[in-house]
Amino acid sequence: MTFGSADERTVAGSPGDVLTLIGTGSATTRADLAKVTGLARSTVSQRVDALIEHGLVEETENGESTGGRPPRRLRLHTAGHVVAGVDLGATHCRTVLLDIGGTVLATREDTIPIAEGPETVLAHADERIKGLLAEAGRAPAALKAIGIGVPGPVEHATGRPNNPPIMPGWNEYPVPEFFAGRYDAAVLVDNDVNVMALGEHRNAFPGTGYLLFVKVGTGIGCGVVAGGRLHRGAQGSAGDIGHIRVSGHDDAGCRCGNSACLEAVAGGAALARRLTELGYPAETGADVVALVQSGNTQALRLVREAGRLIGEVLAGLVNFFNPEVIVIGGALARVHDHLLAGIRETIYRRSLPLATHHLVITPSRTGVDAAALGAGLLAIEHYLAPDNINRIMEALPS
Repeated sequence: MTFGSADERTVAGSPGDVLTLIGTGSATTRADLAKVTGLARSTVSQRVDALIEHGLVEETENGESTGGRPPRRLRLHTAGHVVAGVDLGATHCRTVLLDIGGTVLATREDTIPIAEGPETVLAHADERIKGLLAEAGRAPAALKAIGIGVPGPVEHATGRPNNPPIMPGWNEYPVPEFFAGRYDAAVLVDNDVNVMALGEHRNAFPGTGYLLFVKVGTGIGCGVVAGGRLHRGAQGSAGDIGHIRVSGHDDAGCRCGNSACLEAVAGGAALARRLTELGYPAETGADVVALVQSGNTQALRLVREAGRLIGEVLAGLVNFFNPEVIVIGGALARVHDHLLAGIRETIYRRSLPLATHHLVITPSRTGVDAAALGAGLLAIEHYLAPDNINRIMEALPS
């Protein structure tokens, strides 16, 4: 996995900056660090020795020699530092345990409705985290951060869901505080589409600066990566394309209280409802997928139409945002041949030629793991952030 790259802001030379350079592979020897940071070799050695002493870095003798003693290589010491990524969907909880190098140590998925409420669902997630720690042979003290993705709007600064339509009882619930007495670990909460975008970007498109991840499931949402970084907007609601109005569907009421919203006519729940009205019983997006895969012509037609409607909204975003890649994920992405055909048809017809000249529109490569892995990466990037590492180093006894 790639966690982003060190840039011009990561050369000040604090312990956190030095760790970032090592973790991203931008500097893997003490000599590299001195060259990149401009610090004296003695200062570099002080920083590296302190990071080694506190178990964050290890040094190995496996560098290539250029005529003399082989250089000692620096890398993250991952053994005692792990994070958890939790993907809470409408009906599932997928949990993954990773070390801070991004290696997956254990994973588990269970069925549990988000509508059972925060106390029940988070207690379940807590038990899964404990179980994965035991499975991987890691002590609870090794857990440094927890990332959680939820299917609704989140005020990222506080980690509290904000009026989530399909999450009764979750509004303003203090999710981070639930775990406060259970682990000495930071807890970060974000919208599920944002963590999907992060997981897809870091795993499949690390060199892409501008990416849109569109989740087409029960509802429709979009995660935005701009300049290689997740873009949340001022209050964390960037990318909520499911409630953009589409023309010609004034009779389609939406759970948000408005009508003619994109997800009210093209989301999985809307398609399932229309198929049921046509005599083909369906309750969820997964049922729609099953009908398409069985060759049901009405389901095929509705999915292709949904793709065209989603494409209408995305065409405006392509003209406005000019992404390099659009990734389609979520339950309906499992029939991506039909969904993407409709999306591509409309985008290429309605967007400016310059904006689509090199545009890639593709199904998710990370698949069902995108949200859990993205939540884990959110936790890793928080824990390894220079400011956080500096705080840790200052708090530890010398």
